[in-house]
Amino acid sequence: MITMIVNKETIAQLAAEGKRLDRRSLTEYRKPIHVELNISWTAEGSAKVQIGDTIVMAGVKLAMEKTYNDTPDEGGIMVNTELLPLSNPEYESGPPSIKSIELARVIDRGIREAKAIDLKKLCIKAGEKAWFVTIDIITINDNGNLFDACGMAALAALKSAYFPTVDPVTGAIDYKHKTKEKLPLIKEPLPVTVYKIGNALLVDPTFEEEGAYDARLTVATDDKGVISAMQKGGSAPLTIEETSRIIDLATEKSRFLRAELNKFLK
Repeated sequence: MITMIVNKETIAQLAAEGKRLDRRSLTEYRKPIHVELNISWTAEGSAKVQIGDTIVMAGVKLAMEKTYNDTPDEGGIMVNTELLPLSNPEYESGPPSIKSIELARVIDRGIREAKAIDLKKLCIKAGEKAWFVTIDIITINDNGNLFDACGMAALAALKSAYFPTVDPVTGAIDYKHKTKEKLPLIKEPLPVTVYKIGNALLVDPTFEEEGAYDARLTVATDDKGVISAMQKGGSAPLTIEETSRIIDLATEKSRFLRAELNKFLK
């Protein structure tokens, strides 16, 4: 039996031939793609997403806080990610890593720039208090493509979130009981990250393939194909032609992931 040495050169050579280690095409996602909703009773909305062997969880928490001075009639949103050591031996406990910070910022920007949540509807009393949305994402198993998996989990958690009950007299929040009012989600952005290895473009890389890429571009689009945000990574440049191809591929795959997600939301 011939054993293939898996390294950057091997992955690049296969990509140049339109091949991958796991025999997928360059534009094919791993299976299974599975979404489980309401996995946490302590969160207002939650979801677990699996793409191949990559598994992440997202939870949405709502809190009443004082409005910001520059946006007195709006609530707010924040995204946090934590790369758990149990999900990959390369991760360590402690302060957020650069990868964790970038992952949170990319997911946050896609949602924020799309104006996915009507922040004005989160305002309770202008200049005083409003609902603030926190999305916490953790990795359960990282075998590549966290950007897409985390973006999908964040959107699923937002779509499953309901406001907690508030006492009309005291204003106290009862997190153990939810209302039937959902978050004012008006757009549904999903990120897709396309990787460049040599001259080849591919989606949904494994952890080994992520170690071989030259450049990547994450493109967040809504259900109408409107781009809300893009984030480039890697040291290699992208030509205008490559960028155009990446945007087209990302838009196509966003429709695919959205259809997969909707299977579990019905």
